[in-house]
Amino acid sequence: MKFNIIDKEEWDRLPYFEHYLKQQCTFSMTANIDITSLLEQLQNKGIKFYPAFIYMVTRVVNSHEEFRTCFNDEGALVYWDRMIPSYTIFHNDNKSFSSIWTEFSDEFHIFYKNYQDDIKQYANVKGLFTKENVPENSFPISSIPWVSFTGFNLNVNNNHDFLLPIITSGKYFNQEEKILLPISLQVHHAVCDGFHASTFLEELQQLAHNCFDWLP
Repeated sequence: MKFNIIDKEEWDRLPYFEHYLKQQCTFSMTANIDITSLLEQLQNKGIKFYPAFIYMVTRVVNSHEEFRTCFNDEGALVYWDRMIPSYTIFHNDNKSFSSIWTEFSDEFHIFYKNYQDDIKQYANVKGLFTKENVPENSFPISSIPWVSFTGFNLNVNNNHDFLLPIITSGKYFNQEEKILLPISLQVHHAVCDGFHASTFLEELQQLAHNCFDWLP
């Protein structure tokens, strides 16, 4: 886990950071992503959608310093060299969920194997955090596959110092011969603006359209 300490005195964003951190200002943005081609390719290859979604989200997060900026365990403001996804899995028998993490790789087939190994080991283990040693450089992803929401907001009490993005997907649906997936991105305004949130959603869409480039 490598990180870079941000020198606030040399940081162009410092006035924005201090202003929005003091205000404890977070915001969320929800958009529909076209996953028509992506779903077709996944089905043809027998690959599950959820790990592909986690992979795409992590690829985008790792492409931008803004989404990797946070306070580390020592309270220093840093940005990580790379992030690792921490995501929820659902237990259908008792309608609960657990949060686990999976080691990330830019090569999808490697990440997919890591995901399958973790699911095999932890899918039936009940509890909130069932895979131990959660990396400090992890960020949260979740899914609400039962509803196609048009907006979603997660309220975190300590959001004044939780700076990492929170990504939530909903139930995909058909519209005008396309299959659309609602995505909610929640960020802290201290480190991200509307431009960064828009870039996230745009690049996620590009990965879905260009799935031929990264699917095995």
